[in-house]
Formats: sequence, structure tokens, C-alpha cells
Amino acid sequence: MTHTPHGHDHLHSRDGQAEILDLDAEVLAEHTAAITQWLPVQTPPRDVVDLGCGTGAGTFALLDRFPGARITAVDASAGHLRRLREKSCALGVDDRVRTVLADLDQRDWPDLGSPDLVWASASMHHIADSDQTLRNVYDLLAPGGLFAVVELADFPRFLPAGAPSERPGLEERCHAAGRQFHAHHVPHRGADWGPMLTAAGFSLEGERTVTVDIEGSRNPAIGAYALGTLQRLRHRAIDVLSTYDVAALDRLLDTDSPHSILRRDDLAVRTERTVWAARRNG
Repeated sequence: MTHTPHGHDHLHSRDGQAEILDLDAEVLAEHTAAITQWLPVQTPPRDVVDLGCGTGAGTFALLDRFPGARITAVDASAGHLRRLREKSCALGVDDRVRTVLADLDQRDWPDLGSPDLVWASASMHHIADSDQTLRNVYDLLAPGGLFAVVELADFPRFLPAGAPSERPGLEERCHAAGRQFHAHHVPHRGADWGPMLTAAGFSLEGERTVTVDIEGSRNPAIGAYALGTLQRLRHRAIDVLSTYDVAALDRLLDTDSPHSILRRDDLAVRTERTVWAARRNG
């Protein structure tokens, strides 16, 4: 029987997903802020919608970037929205945040106002009917409003080349197995949203790819972020990896093991994020 590392089941619970979203927000905060600074807004938006907001990484970055804006944060998880609301109260910005529980795959969306800016970070690849969703966003936006789609190229890489020593290349094999999973279950991951946005009637205002390369020594949260991310990859790759790879991965994920990823001092976060900015004409 394959050993299950400590915490593995927990990271796939609802609370565990919220934890990994919070870590993602913390580790990538500088890059998220840079993306919000780049957005080609014509005037500072007053009404913003964050689609698939999770626990609020984009919401709070946008509140900082546009101090005059109010944000409607939309997600299908009541737990994520509750966590976002708790954060907004703790930060004293709850008067600028409205939360809406909604499934974006439903054809009819709740009333989200007429925003100047719609932000969708790491959420559009989960949408089943992307064409319908893009039409919904186009109709939602005020004339001249901007739609920003932000996506990670892939799960981040954390280990140096040649690690772990007993199974070099393990992380890349995990990613290859994860891509097989996503090809069947999350077909829009890694998609080029530019042509889809223009086909939906938007005018593409810009596209930018941001390279992420953060040394682990700069942020102690990176170990926990690596642990949670590799636990998610394990869930997707378990049926594809060899028993030797699974055993090596489980040693990394066992937080009680001397080989735990939390005990490594050579971690980094390496990935790319791409943002597409598209405008509703008129």
C-alpha cells in the first residue's frame, strides 16, 4: 500500500484549498501588484468585479491599486467568501467589499452591477463554457470597461535540478502527469485567451507575461506553498507515476520525515503568469 504523507488529505479539504490560496496570494503578492499596476485603465475604476475571487488575492491587490474603488467578489465557495470577508473586516476595508455566492457556469448570473473593470485570476480555466462566460462578461462591463484575465502557465516548480537525489527529475515527471490530468479535466489551463477574447467582441489592449523566480530564503511561506502545491500534484499524478516516484514524492511530503520538503533550504518558486487586458468597445 502506498504511504499517505501527513497532511495529504487535509490539503484537499475545503479549508486546505483556502490555505493554499492564501499561500499563493502571499508568495506571489509582489507579482500580483505589478500586474495591477500594468493594467491599461483609462481612468481609475470605481466599480470592480473579481470573478472567481477565491480567498481574495486579487480583491485586496485591486483595493490597494485603486483606493477609490468598490469591489464585488464572486465565488462558488461560501467558505472562500467567508474567509475573504473576515480578511476585509480585519483590514478595515469591509465597506468597500461586497461578496456574492455564484456559480459562473450558470447561464444567468446574479446582478453584479455595471463594472468598469472585471478581473479573473486563475479562474477562467475552470469555466466549462468559456464562450458563454466571455459573452456574460462583455454584457456585464460598462462601455469602455476593461476585462483582465490572469493565468499561471502551470503549477510552480520548487526543487533544484537533480532533486531529490534518489529520483532526479521527479518534479518534472509530476508536472507531466498533471498535464495529462488537466488535458481531460481542465482543458482551458494554459490556453491563449487573446483570440477567444477578440472572438467574443473585445478589443485586446495588451498582453504581458511575468516571469516568477523567487528564492525560498526570501519568504518562509515558500516551504508551505511547495508542500501544498506538490500535494495537489500528487493527487493528479498518482495513477501515472511509478511506484518509485510516488515513494520519493511521499518522502518529500511527509512533514515528519528528515527528507520533508519543509526541511530543504534550496527551494525557489519558478513559473510564469500571463495577463490579457481586453476592452469592451462603445
